Parts: sequence; structure tokens; C-alpha cells
Amino acid sequence: MVVGAFPMAKLLYLGIRQVSKPLANRIKEAARRSEFFKTYVCLPPAQLYHWVEMRTKMRMMGFKAEAVEPLNEAAATHLGAELLGEAIIFVAAGSCLVLEYWRQKEQQRRMETEKRVAWDSMRDEVDHLELAVQALQTQMQAVAPLSALVELQAQIQEVRAQLCVPGGDAPSAPQAEPRPDQ
Repeated sequence: MVVGAFPMAKLLYLGIRQVSKPLANRIKEAARRSEFFKTYVCLPPAQLYHWVEMRTKMRMMGFKAEAVEPLNEAAATHLGAELLGEAIIFVAAGSCLVLEYWRQKEQQRRMETEKRVAWDSMRDEVDHLELAVQALQTQMQAVAPLSALVELQAQIQEVRAQLCVPGGDAPSAPQAEPRPDQ
């Protein structure tokens, strides 16, 4: 007897998350080596992140941060690659959450549909039984009422009583009288 279904979807999601970490590391290494990735994918987000971080820290300390020095290329490449790796892991985890939510909603929708179908079939069965009861009631009304049957039984008893002799014997059949010509 199976207690519960094996959570294949959860195992698959866990596998995706585990595979996304080494994949993110490989993408980070490729981003560090490739000039295109470095220039257009890693450096702009890293510089933006550094600029927002420094302005926020300066404002929290009470200073005016009008100009923030950009990071050097090596630090920006490293920070951009880290941000890219974290973004890949975040997207993988977010997609797993979205897929799990969608799976749960689909399962709930399927259960509601099954309940609705069962409810409709029970309602149809009740309607069918109601029609059968109405047909039987119509047949019962067409048949002579019970009081008429009781009345007929009473009349039969009266006729039997009139036909029977008070001693309880039934009257004998009338005897034919002898004819004079015999």
C-alpha cells in the first residue's frame, strides 16, 4: 500500500537548484575570461551596484556623496561575475517556486473539477430518483385506494356470511326433485 506519492517534482526542483550553482560558477569564469561578457554583462551592473551601495552608505553616515569613484576593472569584473552568478541562482530558485505554485494550483483545480463532476452526477442521480418516485406515486394513485380494497373485502365477507349456514357448514347444493314421470 502506497502511503503517499513520491515527490518527484520537489526532487527535480532540488536538482535544478543544485545544478545551477556549478553552472553559475562556470558562467562567472567565462564572464571573467570573455571581453564581451566583461564589458557588456559584468561591468555595467557591478558599477551600478557599487554606485548605489556607496551613495547609500554615505547618506547613512550623514555625508553628501556627489561623486563616487568607479571600481577598477578587475574588482568590477569580479563583482559583476558574482552578481551574475547570484542572479542565475536566484532565477533558478524563483522559477522552481513559480513552477511549484503552478503545480499546486493545477492540482487544486483538478480536485475542484473532480468534486464538481461528482456533485453533478449525484444531483443527476437524485433528479432521476425523484422522477422515479413521482412515477410510482402516479401509479399508486391510478390503482384503487386502500380503503376501496378494504371495502371490497368486507363485502366479500358479507356475501360469504349470507351464503353460509349458521352452523358453519356451507349450504348443500339444491337437490333436484324427483319427477313424476320416472
